[in-house]
Amino acid sequence: MSNSSEGDASQTANGQKRVYPSALELGPRKKPTTQDPLVHRGRHFGRAVHAFCNVPTLLTNGIVLLSEGRGDALDSLTVDERKEFVAFQELLRAVPGLEPRLMASSEEEVIEIGELIEKGINGARADDTKGMKGAIIDWITPKGQSLNPHIPRNVKSGRGFNHERTGALLCPAGLDWTNTQTRTKLMNGEIQVPGDQWPVFLYADYTYDPEDPWNGLLRSGLLVSAYKHIFTSPSSVDQEPKATRSGNARIHGMRCVTKASIVYVAMQTRFSLTSAQVFSRTDLITDSERFYSSIMELLDDPDESDEVDQLITWWNRQIFPLYTASERLPSKNSALARIRQKRAEYKELREADNES
Repeated sequence: MSNSSEGDASQTANGQKRVYPSALELGPRKKPTTQDPLVHRGRHFGRAVHAFCNVPTLLTNGIVLLSEGRGDALDSLTVDERKEFVAFQELLRAVPGLEPRLMASSEEEVIEIGELIEKGINGARADDTKGMKGAIIDWITPKGQSLNPHIPRNVKSGRGFNHERTGALLCPAGLDWTNTQTRTKLMNGEIQVPGDQWPVFLYADYTYDPEDPWNGLLRSGLLVSAYKHIFTSPSSVDQEPKATRSGNARIHGMRCVTKASIVYVAMQTRFSLTSAQVFSRTDLITDSERFYSSIMELLDDPDESDEVDQLITWWNRQIFPLYTASERLPSKNSALARIRQKRAEYKELREADNES
């Protein structure tokens, strides 16, 4: 019998002892890991400001514009330069102390800063993709019923145009999924769907009106569920968010929706419905970057500002009802309302005295 107790050690192929740790002893203490604040800020930037961004280049170009003094004259910039500089300014606002840090950094340090922010963007997108993979099956399954055939929560191969339910939701607006010929062509790939051909699930009640294409756009219940899942908390999809729970929006001080956040959610929802296994911004199946960019172009179009303003107001009422403009008005006869009324009266009296 061996002198050593069985299970403590064994012989390896070269005759050396392999020592196993005891289950009754604490192992070596692991070094605590802390996430770089830039990574943390990058997570929110990708979700709420711009999902597809070469951050090192964004920082480099932004620094050039600042140093040349062109940042104060947006009218002198091209459309693309203006959009890029606006994103740069949003990033400066999102990361405290970033501007002086950038201006004092070398070119290599600027690139490192950009890569850390980009790491946060990619990490958040991967987490959201993973989280929605199973959750979306619950949202698209009619209450009290089941999908036929069944779609596993952790498998994507049976989704997309391969399934009646996901296919109907992904069907491009303007095409008829109930048409057998159309459905067959979508399933076998004879009809290719580019990213700028938007799916019907973007519309309220999944109904598209070609005579009024703005009607219901980006207002579907499925998008609202996905937005709550990502920005408030997964538990808030079916109930009011708990005050003790900190969702992504609260963590980052987000009190109203952004155009980019709506489009980000739409992109994640679309990918969750497809059969694509791995997220890729330019793959031929999802064409995610083109999808994202085409909707952002519409929402950034000055000619569409009235519809966009109405859309943002609608979304704020769904997600942040306490922060919409109408809710910020003080209640009638409240102490706050009386204070403001008295202040206004006092100002009027002073102005009248000054004039006389």
